[in-house]
Amino acid sequence: MNVTERRKLPHASVELTQMGLGCAQMGSLYHKTSYEEAAGTFGAAWEAGIRYYDTAPFYGYTRSERRLGTMLTDLPRGDFVLSTKVGRLMQPDETVGSQEDGYVEPLPFRPVFDYSYDGIMWSFEASQQRLGILKPDILYIHDIGSMTHGDRHQHYWYQLTAGGGFRALKKLREEGLTKAVGLGVNEWEIIRDAMQVFDIDVAMLAGRYTLLEQQSLSFMDDCASQGVGIVVAGPFNSGLLAGNRKFNYTDAPADILARVDVLRAACEEEGVSLQAAALQFPLAHPAVVTVVSGARTAEQIKSNVDWFGEEIPASFWSRLKARGLIADGAPLPGQGG
Repeated sequence: MNVTERRKLPHASVELTQMGLGCAQMGSLYHKTSYEEAAGTFGAAWEAGIRYYDTAPFYGYTRSERRLGTMLTDLPRGDFVLSTKVGRLMQPDETVGSQEDGYVEPLPFRPVFDYSYDGIMWSFEASQQRLGILKPDILYIHDIGSMTHGDRHQHYWYQLTAGGGFRALKKLREEGLTKAVGLGVNEWEIIRDAMQVFDIDVAMLAGRYTLLEQQSLSFMDDCASQGVGIVVAGPFNSGLLAGNRKFNYTDAPADILARVDVLRAACEEEGVSLQAAALQFPLAHPAVVTVVSGARTAEQIKSNVDWFGEEIPASFWSRLKARGLIADGAPLPGQGG
């Protein structure tokens, strides 16, 4: 596979390279990332031909947007695709600590959830200022859903629906301030719910359609039939498929670790990198337009690009399917479904 090849969103004039760069690491997720490291990562991604970049106000408590905007505004606007997110207002707060929500030394702006019409518009305008870019190509509602909000989910869902959040997205799209709108979440069920009440173009789904888990397969099929593009984020499932022991941003349970061991054994039998399989598998589904992976260093970018281009024999995917490691009906790379 080639990272530079592009896929178009079915219902929007946006084409994305098959690999994108997730920029949470620019906000020092889990580890402190210097500006020099962030710039080196960006430079390596650009050199490799990656032209889709995703950020959010939440990443580093605005640090990621600021850094990415500084890098992108030195480049011709038509040469890249940019997405950011709304749903949190970043309010000045001197009490922000040295580590918050997994971010090391975040900037002094406390995230406050707000999915209302005004909240979306204020968040969008603040992102324009931080990025230095007036018209991000894609705008995602960030982290709506019960996984994030628990018993407060209905309150925030009401803000998004009756409170005008979706209406704000529609206005921004109609006015040409963004080309495509959708959700950026960790749970596929909330995307399904949103599709029933609003015309989304795209959704960024983190960790729920990967080599490790495909419970969302029927939902993915619905997206393909309805023309909703899926951006697969977290293809390594919080890094578990890339060598660490995290899953859903916490320590992985024993049954998940055991499943990864079986996947790794199958890879070793076929001489395939587990990371290569993880990056390439999601793109076989017709709903998927790109796979987005984060990186903290230029070396990690180079590794991701190499894994993405690794040749994987058809026998490998057949072996996984025969062992029940890939869901029945899941399309396989190079086999047309």
